[in-house]
Amino acid sequence: MISFNYETDFILENKDQLERWISNTITEENCREGEINYIFCSDDYLHKLNVDFLDHDTLTDVISFDYSVGKELHGDIYISVDRVKENASDFQVSFNDEIARVIIHGVLHYCGYKDKTDADEKVMRSKEDHYLAKR
Repeated sequence: MISFNYETDFILENKDQLERWISNTITEENCREGEINYIFCSDDYLHKLNVDFLDHDTLTDVISFDYSVGKELHGDIYISVDRVKENASDFQVSFNDEIARVIIHGVLHYCGYKDKTDADEKVMRSKEDHYLAKR
């Protein structure tokens, strides 16, 4: 089950379409959909989580807390709408494209993809692009 929650005034458009896209991505990655919660929030909200839980005093666009059991995906994905807006502007892409990238990025982490090394980040970007094209 995929749910969308809000700690800000932002409301996601096309929720049903996004749910199907996320579910199809999970299936294509040979995983099973469990309970996945997306929480859209502000920079301040996500920064506090980053400091309190990860001991990182930086802004970020997404934090994923993974509670998956084997190939059954469960977790909470926090997304800073403020960061996504700024990144969309910086990367000269639409807000909708950037929010989709961050949404699928969190799920890809649950599927086992990492992004800490240059090689891992290249694979992650390739996977993001692959699934963005299927949106």
